[in-house]
Amino acid sequence: MVNDILKKRSLLALSQSLQAGLHDAPKRVWGTVSAVTETSVEIRGVSGLVHVGDEFTLENQQDVPCGEILTTTIESAKGLLFQSGSGIKVGDRVNICPPLSIRPCDGWIGKIVNFRGASELGDSIPQGREARSLYALPPPASLRHPLGPRLNTGWYCMDSLLPLCYGQRIGLFAGSGVGKSTFLASMAKRVEADIVIVALIGERSREVAEFVQSGLGPEGLKRAIVVTATSGESPAVKKRAAYCAMTLAEYFRDEGKQVLLVFDSITRFAEAHRETALLAGETPALHAFPPSTVRAIAELAERAGPGAGSTGDITAIFSVLVAGSNMEEPVADMIRGILDGHVVLSRKIAERGRYPAIDVLQSVSRALPKAATAEELSLLNEARKILAAHEQAAPMIKAGLYEQGVDPETDRALRIWPALDAFIADQNEGDLRSAFVRLGEILQENTKEPSVPSGVEPSLQPPQEPTNPSIGSPINLPVK
Repeated sequence: MVNDILKKRSLLALSQSLQAGLHDAPKRVWGTVSAVTETSVEIRGVSGLVHVGDEFTLENQQDVPCGEILTTTIESAKGLLFQSGSGIKVGDRVNICPPLSIRPCDGWIGKIVNFRGASELGDSIPQGREARSLYALPPPASLRHPLGPRLNTGWYCMDSLLPLCYGQRIGLFAGSGVGKSTFLASMAKRVEADIVIVALIGERSREVAEFVQSGLGPEGLKRAIVVTATSGESPAVKKRAAYCAMTLAEYFRDEGKQVLLVFDSITRFAEAHRETALLAGETPALHAFPPSTVRAIAELAERAGPGAGSTGDITAIFSVLVAGSNMEEPVADMIRGILDGHVVLSRKIAERGRYPAIDVLQSVSRALPKAATAEELSLLNEARKILAAHEQAAPMIKAGLYEQGVDPETDRALRIWPALDAFIADQNEGDLRSAFVRLGEILQENTKEPSVPSGVEPSLQPPQEPTNPSIGSPINLPVK
């Protein structure tokens, strides 16, 4: 029953997409350019014959789509250009085309494509049998799976303190230069998934090449498809590249695969939407983002997440750029309430040389508490208490005002913190259980008093190296 409902919804969405343009009419519709700017054109003579989202070509550009219809009125239509408007003049003839669809298949795996599904390297891309609209509906809310079991991410911190589950959508909040791209690439390589879809939206061309060659590498690319739209491309291209990546993830999800979507960044998508919405005449609000930005982000994010019926899931990691590490920045504030968790990369932590610079106290996984056992939750709560106690005492330690023996809880936090901080930065070469085994050993009370001179911050001391515990279930800790 569930699969029948999903099939009908898919067919309805495709039918609507095919009928939204000019698929139902064999004739070609022509208009005339009546005004040109650097990013848009006004087209007359097509009123009542075009829809928002239709593409258009110019007669003198060999029928290559050069833009999409953004708004229509009774007199004219406004088209958003994919490239610069230079070379277009008033009076040029415009042909209206159907909306874009793509035909993904397994042959796309290992490829780097643009928003149209064409190879960025110039090689041929095989085409699947099914045309898929870029603007699909998410699965029915009442039929979606719950979050699945925990995923092995390859990092102790993410495998314990901030678990990532099948079908979960999290945000990676970071400023510039704190290791965001490196951490995303490591997740794309190490997280359990059948296939990885990487959306690089608004990134510099150099960063795209580095992410693919150094971050993913040949092995990572074997199970990935990379969709790119660089910073110099138009907002229409950036938005469509984002929808193309999501459509690819949906295709493989519907094939029953577990998909990891790495989206870098949702902030650039929001900025592209801002530009197109302002061109369409929407009213700007905070930081010039129009009210429709929240809906655009939510619609995109809702297409990821748990599947329904016999389909797989889309586990998504959306990066969010926070200017000046301000978590109240508009896009960060919008998306924090939409996703199932957020991981914050701190500049202060990065400046003292710990990578990934995850601020555990500022980060949340909404998969908890269901994603952990009672024994594991006890360890996680204890670890957070240690981190909070150390953070609270840090100013007094720097000022030389803290004396050992005044507060037993703070003394314990100062003894354990170096090993716990190292734990957050370590990679997990074992299974999920090994992360909790190691965390449990670190949290064992250290009876030996630390030799930390008064006024010296414990973070400057060498971390305590815990012994390697055996991996097993339940958690077996060495007896002191």
